[in-house]
Amino acid sequence: MIIRIPWLLLLATVFIMTISGNPLFLQQSGRNIKPVIRWRPPMDTWNWTETPRNDEPFFIPSNFTHKLPPSANETELIAHMAALKRNYSRLLWDSDKSSNLPLFVDKALKLLNLKQVYYEVEHSVMSKVSCTACKAGAGLLQHYMRLGKSKEEINKMIYQFCVSLNIQSARVCEGITRLFGSEVVYVLKRITIGPNEICSFVIGDACGDVYNPYHEWEVAFPPVPKPQAKALEPPIEKAPTFKVLQISDTHFDPYYAEGANAECNEPLCCRASNGPALTPGGGAGRWGDYRKCDTPKRTIDHMLKNIADTHTDIDYILWTGDLPPHDVWNQTKEENLKVLQETVAQMSDMFPGVPIFPALGNHESSPVNSFPPPYISSPESNIAWLYNELDAQWRRWLPAGVSHTVRRGAFYSVLVRPGFRIISLNMNYCNNKNWWLLLNSTDPATELQWLIYELQSAEFSGEKVHIIGHIPPGHSDCLKVWSRNYYAIVNRYEATITAQFFGHTHYDEFEVFYDPNDLGRATSIAYVGPSVSPYYDLNLGYRIYYVDGDHDATTRLVVDHETWIMNLKEANLFGYPIWYKLYSARSAYMMPSLRPQDWDAFIDDMTSKEDVFNLYHKHYWKNSPRRGTCDGECRKRLICDARSGRSHDRRALCVHIEARIDGAAPAPQTWRAWLYNGLSVSPSVQQV
Repeated sequence: MIIRIPWLLLLATVFIMTISGNPLFLQQSGRNIKPVIRWRPPMDTWNWTETPRNDEPFFIPSNFTHKLPPSANETELIAHMAALKRNYSRLLWDSDKSSNLPLFVDKALKLLNLKQVYYEVEHSVMSKVSCTACKAGAGLLQHYMRLGKSKEEINKMIYQFCVSLNIQSARVCEGITRLFGSEVVYVLKRITIGPNEICSFVIGDACGDVYNPYHEWEVAFPPVPKPQAKALEPPIEKAPTFKVLQISDTHFDPYYAEGANAECNEPLCCRASNGPALTPGGGAGRWGDYRKCDTPKRTIDHMLKNIADTHTDIDYILWTGDLPPHDVWNQTKEENLKVLQETVAQMSDMFPGVPIFPALGNHESSPVNSFPPPYISSPESNIAWLYNELDAQWRRWLPAGVSHTVRRGAFYSVLVRPGFRIISLNMNYCNNKNWWLLLNSTDPATELQWLIYELQSAEFSGEKVHIIGHIPPGHSDCLKVWSRNYYAIVNRYEATITAQFFGHTHYDEFEVFYDPNDLGRATSIAYVGPSVSPYYDLNLGYRIYYVDGDHDATTRLVVDHETWIMNLKEANLFGYPIWYKLYSARSAYMMPSLRPQDWDAFIDDMTSKEDVFNLYHKHYWKNSPRRGTCDGECRKRLICDARSGRSHDRRALCVHIEARIDGAAPAPQTWRAWLYNGLSVSPSVQQV
């Protein structure tokens, strides 16, 4: 999950300086203005075809016999138990309705307040307000850099304005300026593009689709014709399966303190440093908190033990990143490495002998979102400190042959079983909050070209591939040009890629991919697993997948999946957490199988049937009692998210969905709808 506060805080603070008439520095008459540095990154000469490829099956199945979740026609057998659970939970929730204002009210209250910018960027709901602040801030920073002001002078003034205007607490302002100021200044000094291009790059479609020749590129495909698309048959019923656990976005907070102030004015609360609670009910819960708080160690320990005891037949684990907490103003490389080492040891202890396939999140770096490409080689800026440690920690689960690509770019490819491969991508090279990409976004670390090589080799070998990563490629945090190229790769190798798995959003959702030449034909499915962290307003969760296993007619498709959650309110109320299955996909959504075309049909059902959408909305929020209602604009946004495997292209992918929803409810436009329609909304309500 991404927190966008750092880069926003810098630009928004500078924006305030502009509109308040207080420039950072007064230009002295006759002073020479320094020219902008003309800088180009060195050529990347890495030859991915010479990298050793893992061609020996790495995973030996445990020969478990897995019992699949009940299908749609078996749900009557458990209806009574489900009703009991719903009635029991309703008694608890009805006594304490959420006091949160609906999103449109919150946005209306902030419309003329600069903190709207802070809110929008944190929640991925962008408007022209954020775009204007970005352009003003970037332009002014570039202006004063040309005047020759040092990074120390600029950082000092940004800090002073941040504190005096109460944008954040003094320690958050100091930490953000210290951690991010130097990096932003370094990058802005070395680029020749202006504020329009910068903000279109960083914010996305809310800032317009500005043409930028420095960030337009395409991967090269080998001269091998794409195999003719064939109708995808459902997996054979009662065939062997693999049982797979996905854990994502744990955000372990080593400084979580029960009873600490959970209503602080900082991006992360519930820590001893926040002091005691100031109001009745304002203290952090024992097992976590719905407010801006991450996961205490006791809760992660309890979850992992419950998984190990409940799911004794797990074949392998997908671990899709984001280990450190959200205290992004207060992190160091040493602390983040310590969190990595402790959580790796914890996973190894809880699941001895179980293969684990990890992917890198955006929070593992310090500063957050900072992932310089390989050509950034200076000791103070390069990313070797993290990638080398990832290689050392992941080596207990991965074959030695992947060490080269892990150290280069934190991505790898492993042959799991004969004919079945897992490829883990570093999605931070598509992260539009990774400022290093402003220098050159062209296929960072040559990752996508390497991916094509791996997929083409898999196609030649008759292998099926699962792709794992952190940031979903259709999410607004993924660069449009990177996402477009990835979408083309998925389309070319649709017969090889049978599933994709991501995290980052903290919600329980999915993304469908379509043939670019026929947006009515679904080609692939990406599963977006729920977060362990409750940050924020969420219950805690994890996913179980049943994957078509070893047999002659295997498809390697996901046969079914379950989401398991812990109701945080009940856990804190009764002093003990209970993990239970919230739903299984085939049963809950009445789906015959989980092929891409089945998920496309489910999107169609959500569009036309309000009750089907409401069920999905409940699961999306992991049944949180704080989820609130979802009006027509919210419904369009979430359904469009599910259709968007390609980022920042909602007009092409979703216009017919929005028209159908609008047509189903032809009521006069309310001021709420007007406010929503006046904003250029990016994919998720809350990507932290």
